Amino acid sequence: MMKQDGQPGQHPLPVAQYLRLRSQIPPLYGLLAINSVILAYTHRALAPQLLTLTIPAVLVGASLLRMLMWFRPVVARDFEPALAEARLRRTVYVAAAMAAGFVTWALLLANYGGPYEQNHFAIYVVITLLGCVFCLNYLPSAAMLICVAVLAVFFAYCVARGSEVLLAIAVNVALVAAVILKVLRTSYASFVHLESTQRELTLERRQAQNLGEENARLAQTDALTGLPNRRYFFSALESLLECAERNDRFCVGLIDLDRFKPVNDTHGHVQGDRLLQLIGERMMMQCPANVIVARLGGDEFGLIVMGGLEQAETVTQTLFGAIRQPARLGDVIVSVGCSAGLAVYPDAATSANSLFDRADFALYHAKNNKRGQCVRFSAELEDLIRSEQALDSALQAADLKNELSIVVQPIVHTETMTPLGVECLARWHSPTIGSAAPELLISAAERVGRARQVTLTLFDKALVALDVMPEEMRISFNLSGNDVGDPETIDALLERIAASGHSPTRLLFEITESSLISEIDNARTALERLRAQGVRIALDDFGTGYSSLSSLHQLPLDMIKIDRSFAARLDEANGRRLISAIRNLSRALSLDCVIEGIETETQLVSARMAGFLLAQGYFIARPMPLEQFERQLRGPEVTNWKVA
Repeated sequence: MMKQDGQPGQHPLPVAQYLRLRSQIPPLYGLLAINSVILAYTHRALAPQLLTLTIPAVLVGASLLRMLMWFRPVVARDFEPALAEARLRRTVYVAAAMAAGFVTWALLLANYGGPYEQNHFAIYVVITLLGCVFCLNYLPSAAMLICVAVLAVFFAYCVARGSEVLLAIAVNVALVAAVILKVLRTSYASFVHLESTQRELTLERRQAQNLGEENARLAQTDALTGLPNRRYFFSALESLLECAERNDRFCVGLIDLDRFKPVNDTHGHVQGDRLLQLIGERMMMQCPANVIVARLGGDEFGLIVMGGLEQAETVTQTLFGAIRQPARLGDVIVSVGCSAGLAVYPDAATSANSLFDRADFALYHAKNNKRGQCVRFSAELEDLIRSEQALDSALQAADLKNELSIVVQPIVHTETMTPLGVECLARWHSPTIGSAAPELLISAAERVGRARQVTLTLFDKALVALDVMPEEMRISFNLSGNDVGDPETIDALLERIAASGHSPTRLLFEITESSLISEIDNARTALERLRAQGVRIALDDFGTGYSSLSSLHQLPLDMIKIDRSFAARLDEANGRRLISAIRNLSRALSLDCVIEGIETETQLVSARMAGFLLAQGYFIARPMPLEQFERQLRGPEVTNWKVA
């Protein structure tokens, strides 16, 4: 139920009239009913029951019913001006009808009784009329109508009776009624003026409030993109932390544009600003209702996502897609990439500055090691970043030949489980920092300028593996984007292949699309050089790149390796259909196809049923030292490759 009244000036005039009448019309009907009951009672022994009981009962019942209608609770529709106007018009009609009914009944009743009863009739008409007129002061049209109609009837009655006293009473009542009506009209005019003035004041206050809110909004809005600015971002984050409960989870993210500086340098800052405006518009269009996107400065944007890391990553990837779309700046079309870091409350931190720092930590890692990706903050990541200097120092002083090694993971035929080849995977054990993850080795090698040395050292060890494997088996070796983009590295690889004495067809180089996307033309040239010597090329992690289908046509490929994330979907009907579609696509393009990440027997069976002849994964065999692979290869049960 809503409040029955509001402050003056809050509603249009018809609504204000209606709300005021709600408090005055019920007493009007109460007065009318009580006076009528008293009049009927004084004539109970003089007039027939039709006039003293039946008709009064009907009139009083109608009055009580109308009283209850005016007592009903106010609802939202009552504040509609059109509805209020309709109700006011209906009130005028009802007032006229009720006045006609009561005065007609009173006139009929006045034919019975003596002087006292006739005087009572006159008093009834006068008192009831004046009381009703006062109660209708907010509806002067109804008050005027009732007053004129009832007084005309009463005056005619007095003239018809021929009594000078009654005639004098009628004249006096008419004069009093005229004065009262004038006062009511003046009062009503004051009411209308007051409402009008109050509405104007309310409007001015609202305009002032809106102006203040607009100024506050502008103070928290980035002038270039229209997104919330850094001040708003941290204010919203602080407010969220103040209201956060123990089980609440939300994420803070930072997105930084890649390759934005060349746009500024080549096309000027005006065009750079225009690009930021376009990116801001796209982000606003793609931003869900429960996400805050802000421009923190330069080409850095902040995110606050209600939910866990999975939801935040989904939102971030959506924004990535919007940012990476080509943009037209005058006569040129440019495109930029982006990287992101995420930190979740309360796992990463519980204060605004700490959450921001953790997200910045993750962004730093993405920019330096996983450019173009979204990185989650974790305690391990913090340790990793803090130890990068130690890692770089260890690699600069490393004896690569003794510290680097390879392990192999078999790639098998899904029907016979016979190994057809192995993938060589890098391992680094430093005497100063211990074992380091392969991705840290590659990123550190690129930072300290030893990427070519690391690649060639590992490739030499991979060639040794060919010496101990049957002629029909091949090895796969991973090349980074840095390797493919370095002509001297390609020259050295070709020299080693020629000197090894092994057939180049036994070698397969794996590349990932994400590492080549920025230099696709140079990558194609380098891969064509390798392929011209008989080496085979595979696109690794297929299905996770920016435009995998496009890469199938742009790059010289012999094989695709489906990313391990698809294997996890083999347990679903939709996943199996998707995997089958990819397999059919590879057949149509005459490409071999390996499905990676097989971790259960069910996935292996599903892959076999989907038509995959080649598979790789922990269920089949974990990465193992070359010596262990040799022993299993010579063993009596070479089809059992699963390593506990």
